[in-house]
Amino acid sequence: MPGFGDIVKKAFYLGVGIAASAGEQAGETIGQLRSQAQKLADEMVAKGEMTTEEARRMVDDMVKQAQQQQSVEASGQTPTNNEPRRIEILTEDEETAKKPDKDVDDMRKQVEAMQEELRRLRRD
Repeated sequence: MPGFGDIVKKAFYLGVGIAASAGEQAGETIGQLRSQAQKLADEMVAKGEMTTEEARRMVDDMVKQAQQQQSVEASGQTPTNNEPRRIEILTEDEETAKKPDKDVDDMRKQVEAMQEELRRLRRD
């Protein structure tokens, strides 16, 4: 029967293995992102929509953001933005506000009619 020290050692090695595997997967994801961003940037440069310097900066910024997001997710924290959150207030006009009530009334009438027809069919 393994001792307590062996169990602790195995648990530690399991944790290290999981961390290494997660790091490997994160590295692969960042590599794939860089490859896709580079292809997009190359296409935009070929079309003349941006310069090579702008494309390089765009790819670097995208990779940097992805790395920051992964490090925030790994630490379990919520990302903090320097910009305030945008809040949009929507108002309803009178017609829009009255329409759902009319729809609900119409549906109730339809349900009542169907119930009445069902009762009639059960009697026959």
